[in-house]
Amino acid sequence: MSLPPEKASELKQIIHQQLVKMDVHGKIREVLAETIREELAPEHQQLSTEDLIKALRQRGIIDDVMKELKFVTDVNEKVRTSSPKPSTHFVDREPPVLEKTNIDPTRRYLYLQVLGGKAFLEHLQEPEPLPGQICSTFTLCLHFRNQRFRSKPVPCACEPDFHDGFLLEVHKESLGDGSKMVDATTMLSICDPVHIVLIKTDTFGETTLVASYFLEWRSVLAAENGITNVAVELLGVGTESKVSVGVLNIRLEMYPQLSKTLSPEVTNTQFALERQKTAEKERLFLVYAKQWWREYLQIRPMHNVRLVKIFAQDENGVNHPVCSYIRPLRAGRLLDTPRQAARFVSVLGYERAPVIGGGGGKQEQWCTLLAFLCRNKGDCEDHANLLCSLLLGFGLEAFVCVGTKAKGVPHTWVMTCGTDGTVTFWESLTGHRYIHRPINPDDPPLVEQPKPLYPYRTIGCIFNHQKFFGNCQPSDAVEVCVFDLHDESKWKPMSGEAIKSVCPPGTISSVPPFPPLCASPIDAAITSNEIELQLRLLVSEHRKDLGLSTVWDDHLSYLLSPALAAYELERTTSISAGNEEFQDAVRRAVPDGHTFKGFPIHFVYRNARRAFATCLRSPFCEEIICCRGDQVRLAVRVRVFTYPESACAVWIMLACKYRSVL
Repeated sequence: MSLPPEKASELKQIIHQQLVKMDVHGKIREVLAETIREELAPEHQQLSTEDLIKALRQRGIIDDVMKELKFVTDVNEKVRTSSPKPSTHFVDREPPVLEKTNIDPTRRYLYLQVLGGKAFLEHLQEPEPLPGQICSTFTLCLHFRNQRFRSKPVPCACEPDFHDGFLLEVHKESLGDGSKMVDATTMLSICDPVHIVLIKTDTFGETTLVASYFLEWRSVLAAENGITNVAVELLGVGTESKVSVGVLNIRLEMYPQLSKTLSPEVTNTQFALERQKTAEKERLFLVYAKQWWREYLQIRPMHNVRLVKIFAQDENGVNHPVCSYIRPLRAGRLLDTPRQAARFVSVLGYERAPVIGGGGGKQEQWCTLLAFLCRNKGDCEDHANLLCSLLLGFGLEAFVCVGTKAKGVPHTWVMTCGTDGTVTFWESLTGHRYIHRPINPDDPPLVEQPKPLYPYRTIGCIFNHQKFFGNCQPSDAVEVCVFDLHDESKWKPMSGEAIKSVCPPGTISSVPPFPPLCASPIDAAITSNEIELQLRLLVSEHRKDLGLSTVWDDHLSYLLSPALAAYELERTTSISAGNEEFQDAVRRAVPDGHTFKGFPIHFVYRNARRAFATCLRSPFCEEIICCRGDQVRLAVRVRVFTYPESACAVWIMLACKYRSVL
């Protein structure tokens, strides 16, 4: 690599300044004198350059110089020569470079450092990963007062090497007078915990929720010098919520330092009062809920088999009122329409909560939003809660519905009520929308009834952040349900005041505040190219095993792009557009006497090998991949559509054209 003369002279100047700063010339003179005195016999007075460099290297002086020389490049000037690998597939082994952050001296900050972990006994036998080797990693995700942070991935080990610092702004847009420096007493009233979520990513990029912990940071207000060290024991999730998974060493420090710290008695008294107040509100709500349930059963004894869910367990096995899992959530500029929000929620992965043992039972686990977003997948309840919160943020009257699908499988979905009385069901796992038109069972047999298109069979209750209704109509079948929520003979409401007492904004909830959504870290173009190249290799290898040659048609591959864009547009808006142009272009690209076959398929993950295996299970797709004939040309196009967080929709179209020989 050659440098322009001005850059070369600038580089020489930097190196010279650094050498002078480190007094390298003095060190070289010392080493030279020492080497001549100790290592050279009197008859050998000649000392070569190699001998001197060897002596400098042995004493570590060359290494010291290279460590001190740091060349900083402007991020905007960097040119990517190779596509970066996703962070799930490698461990960053570069020495940590501390980024400089501008600190507003008029604001209070909490500096949280994670100084390693220990006792992660599940990884006791984990071998030390070799340099460059793909291995499972741990990542910490933090949320505090509308701020989110993520640690660097570290290899899974019994003592994971976490070394990260996070600067948390204490009074973020919530204490009114932003110009006033908050004191320790004011900060003691800020009861938001630091939510820490530990995610494990395996060698295939699959994520697992390991632990979810709420850190009480205010102990630092009573610490000497405003610094405290805490050992945080992380417990497992779901069925393992009482089992320790490991310990994190955390150091907390206030910036700027507090002029006056509080006494431990004051902080402990505050914590005890808050716990007592929350426990009393939850106790009163439980008493009210029991009374409401008794009244509900007195309407009809058969109500006891309806799916009326008042409480639900989170990932730590703690019960919360279902209404506290919903909050109006605004996505800023990341999502523009309610339908786009439904599409975003549908491309987050679906995974039922794991169950230990057989029996086919369903493990209940309603995840907190941070745990759901960081894992990038969850159960149908997690999807429905997020979609309902987003639709409320868009100003719609939305509810989560609890009921069953075919064969009595419990399910949750979302419902919106229009101002004109239109009831729309939203399936959070697919993004599909269904207009509900109830069947009137009292109509004469000859009256034509609407045929429901939705998959839902029964409905037991609906709720959002302010309201809860139990279905008390004679039948809980969805197709005959009338959603007149003001008619208490059809829907038994809970007291709005009772719900407000345990759900924000009326009170401090035991469910943490919602984190803001983050923009996608995925580069759509680079990821699309990577998957496409991998698929080409997989198809070529598969055909080679069958004794078939592979010729790719780049022009035909490019022509498939409009179709993939149209498919995604249709999923988001329910509007189909651009199909005529695509068909016309394909007709022009396929000569007379040739046959064209194309197969589109949709995924929500970015694993090319897994996608290829799924494609081969489709007879039509396998027919294209294994196509035999005269002048066979193959085409593949991949288009990744990114959404907030790490959610993405991956569209793949495989196609071929060949001469028809009858």
